[in-house]
Amino acid sequence: MGVISEILGGGARDLTLAVGQVADGFRPNATQAMQNGHEAYIAALGQHGTEFRYGRQGWFDSLMNGFNRLPRPMLALGTIGLFIFAMVDPAGFAPRMQGLALVPDPLWWLLGAIVSFYFGARELHYARRPRSQTPRAEAARTKRQSGKPSTNAALEAWRARRGG
Repeated sequence: MGVISEILGGGARDLTLAVGQVADGFRPNATQAMQNGHEAYIAALGQHGTEFRYGRQGWFDSLMNGFNRLPRPMLALGTIGLFIFAMVDPAGFAPRMQGLALVPDPLWWLLGAIVSFYFGARELHYARRPRSQTPRAEAARTKRQSGKPSTNAALEAWRARRGG
């Protein structure tokens, strides 16, 4: 770069900027992408914070929170209920299962997709961040790096035996 600088004089800086702009066309600027991601994360946190700004919830919010918690227990208890129903009243259970056999396959596929997306989205929500990036893990790592002694006597004794 020094040779180019001597040849072009003050134009070397302009050439460097031009090369950087051309390179950004082929490969995104990683630093800018990280900054944009951080800004989006901060904006999402701010929006999330405004949603929970007021501590009191009305009866409608409580009702909706209750409905949102129902699908998993209802599916589990409903399945157990089907087994109990089959044992208690086999004669009543058989025609109902024959009725389910008449449901067309596309409708079963639709039900499977809805249930899969519901539980899949929930699982994905909790699986997006590796465990090492959770706030609790970050706090523990920061505390270890700060050099402050731990309040855990057993951990301190183990570290002393280990030599560190």
